[in-house]
Amino acid sequence: MQPIIKRLSGILVQIDTAFSRLNIAEKRENVAILEQQLAQPDVWNNPTEAQSKNKQLSALSGIVDPWITLRAQVADMIEFVKLGDESLLPEFEKEVSALENDFSRMRKDLLFRGKYDDRNAIIRLSAGVGGTDAQDWTEILERMYLRWADKSNMQTNIIERSVSEEAGIKSSVIEISGPYAYGKLRSEHGVHRLVRLSPFNSDNLRQTSFALVEILPQIDTPDEAQIDAKDIKVDVYRAGGHGGQSVNTTDSAVRITHIPTGIVVAIQNERSQLQNRETAMKILRSKLIQLQLEQRAASITDLQAGESANWGSQIRNYVMQPYTMVKDARTKYEDRDIQSVLDGKIDGFIEAFLEQDQIA
Repeated sequence: MQPIIKRLSGILVQIDTAFSRLNIAEKRENVAILEQQLAQPDVWNNPTEAQSKNKQLSALSGIVDPWITLRAQVADMIEFVKLGDESLLPEFEKEVSALENDFSRMRKDLLFRGKYDDRNAIIRLSAGVGGTDAQDWTEILERMYLRWADKSNMQTNIIERSVSEEAGIKSSVIEISGPYAYGKLRSEHGVHRLVRLSPFNSDNLRQTSFALVEILPQIDTPDEAQIDAKDIKVDVYRAGGHGGQSVNTTDSAVRITHIPTGIVVAIQNERSQLQNRETAMKILRSKLIQLQLEQRAASITDLQAGESANWGSQIRNYVMQPYTMVKDARTKYEDRDIQSVLDGKIDGFIEAFLEQDQIA
C-alpha cells in the first residue's frame, strides 16, 4: 500500500503548493465575507450592488470550491488506503488515477498569475475597416465568444449593442462571469483579421475585414480605480435605436469622457440615466485598469493618452480563402478547422497564450 500512499501524499503536497500560489485561503475568506453580506436583508435595497456581489461570489466560489473538494478527497483517500487491505489495491489504483487526472486538469489554474486574472471580464467589440463585412465579422466574433462562454459554463450579459443598418453590428459590450474569466480571455485582446469571399460583394471578391476586441477586467468597486471627478466629462443625450418609446424620447443615454486619456464610454441600453451612468463608469474603470496594465503605470494618474488595444496590428488571422486556417500572430498556434473556432473552440489559443506568458 505504501506506493499508493506515496502517490497520494505527493498529490497533497502539490495541492498545498497550489493553495499558496492561488491564494485559496484569502479567496475563501472573501467568499465568507460576501456570503455574510448577501445574507443581510438590506443588501437588496441596492439591486445593482447586490447583483455585483453575487457575481463576485459565484466567480470566487467557482475557483475555491473545486480545490477545497479535491484536497478533501485526497486526504480522505489516504486514510481509506491506510485502513484497507491488499485485496482493494485494484480499486485504489483506479481512484488514485482519477484524482491524479483531476489534479492535472485543475493545475492549469496555476497559469493564471495576473493581478486580475480571477476577475470576471468585459468584452468590448468594435467594427473596424471593411464596411459591412467588418460589421458582419464583428457579429461573428460576438457569437464566437458567446458560444465559448456557454461551453465553458460562463454566464453572459450583453450590456450594450449597436446594430448596423445593413448587416452585423457596429459594437457590442458583453459581461462574462465565471472562474478566471478575465485570465482566460485576455489572450483575445487586440485586432482580429478576417479574409474571406465577401457575401456582400456582387462580384464575390476576396475581402479583408478587421474587428477590435478589448478584454477588460471587471472592477467591482470604485476604490480599485479611483477617478478624480475633474478628470471626467459627462454628457447626456437622447437614446436612439431599440428600447421602446420612453428610451427614445428621454435624455437617458450617457457618454463619459476621461479627459487625461481621451477614453470615451457611451451607454444607452437602460431606460434610466442613472443606470446608464453607473454602467458607463464601471466600464471606464475597467478600461483604465486595462490601460494601466498595458502601460505598466504605477497609478491611473500616470496614464498617457491612448485607447486600450489600438489598431496597430492584428493578433490573430482568420483565413477562409484561398485556404482555411486560424493562426495567432503571437504564439503561432493554429487551427485549420475554422468553423469549430468560430463556434467557440478557442481554448487552444488561450492555453498557448498563457503558456507563453509564463516564459515571458
